[in-house]
Amino acid sequence: MRIALIAKDRPGALDIRKANRDAHVAYLKGSGETIESAGPFIDDDGNMCGSLIILRVEDMAAAQSWAAKDPYKQADLFASVELVVWNKVFG
Repeated sequence: MRIALIAKDRPGALDIRKANRDAHVAYLKGSGETIESAGPFIDDDGNMCGSLIILRVEDMAAAQSWAAKDPYKQADLFASVELVVWNKVFG
């Protein structure tokens, strides 16, 4: 099953994102085929301000477990995180 992780950063948290980016990217790369696609949202000033990650997991519990271990989550970067079942139709 595919699940979209949609996360919005806390206001003023760009420094937290930058400080934890290497660990976050390493976590993504170390997740193997769990990650189908991933990248940051960009604000009007061109700065990263959130994340969209498409996970391929067995169930919602696996997505929740993966999200809880993300270095960004552990650094308290996000104001909100939403996990939504997603159906790939194109691409």
